[in-house]
Amino acid sequence: MEEKEVILTKEGFDKLESELNYLKTEKRAEIADRIKVALGFGDLSENSEYDEAKTAQAENEGKIVELENKIRHAKIIDEKDIDTKTVQVGNKVKLFDEEFKEEIEYTIVGSTEVNLAENKISNESPLGMALLGAKKNQVVEVTAPAGVMKYKILSITV
Repeated sequence: MEEKEVILTKEGFDKLESELNYLKTEKRAEIADRIKVALGFGDLSENSEYDEAKTAQAENEGKIVELENKIRHAKIIDEKDIDTKTVQVGNKVKLFDEEFKEEIEYTIVGSTEVNLAENKISNESPLGMALLGAKKNQVVEVTAPAGVMKYKILSITV
């Protein structure tokens, strides 16, 4: 199976590396201690602490593998390579929502960096895909469950 390229900003890549380091060091040691303590409780067939610790260990190892794969297939977007003529991953885009008559600003990021609380949307989301390649003052249409949404691009920055 061919792995998909993971598009990341430098900040997003650094966060993944930091999380991976935490999971491999502190989290592994914490889980190992939990397993050691649970083993001291005796009979493993009725030892829920041991079962929970082993489950946590399996989940942690799965997350480690997932992060290692993302890092291995990462394509880091260099801010120097981002232009503001057309929308691309790494841009901040100020939009005018024509239905609600309001402005909103989004940062276009790769799918692993999505954070709606920070208005970071994926390049793979319907709005992200509609915006990619669009220019300032262009109106883009996005098909949503509620119908077609129209956004005018007010500005494109890094």
